[in-house]
Amino acid sequence: MDSADSNRWQAAMWETVQAYRRMIDAITAQLTDDELFARPSANVNSVAIILRHLGGNLKSRWTDFLTTDGEKPDRDRDSEFLDWEGDRQSLIEHFESGWRAFESAVNAIDEDTAGKTIFIRGEAHSVAQALTRSITHLTYHVGQIAMIARMVHVGEWRWLTVAPGGSSEHNEKSWGTSASRSVFAADETGQNADR
Repeated sequence: MDSADSNRWQAAMWETVQAYRRMIDAITAQLTDDELFARPSANVNSVAIILRHLGGNLKSRWTDFLTTDGEKPDRDRDSEFLDWEGDRQSLIEHFESGWRAFESAVNAIDEDTAGKTIFIRGEAHSVAQALTRSITHLTYHVGQIAMIARMVHVGEWRWLTVAPGGSSEHNEKSWGTSASRSVFAADETGQNADR
């Protein structure tokens, strides 16, 4: 991969990561504190629990990712699935610490590091494979967050994707642009398509 290809790849990964972050933020902004911490049923995680898990996972995977295993010895994964005992702000700060490690890593990946071998739980991955694994994990949980939020939320919901019945209008406004991918994709000006 030459430098131009590496820059395009990194920009595409960055936009994908940021689109999922915008979705997380749009979901949590619609939830009251009670809804954020609510479990739809006894054996289903709350949005807060999934945010706690993502924060722990991303921090472990992407802190010093070129030199240490992605499953850090001080990570307590099992506790990530317990109810958060703090408030909304402390939960968001926990999630943010993992997110910042992820963003920092994505920004550090270049043509020299993309093919390097790193380890997650002792298993060898190229940096590109580890990034794909992490983004896949993130998308899985963002889908869960969206579904759980819809189950516990009371009141009107702001759609995170093209709203039912809105496909034609969305296509007319965004056809042929990156904004056609999602209401959370940036358009050619760098603005969100839904703004």
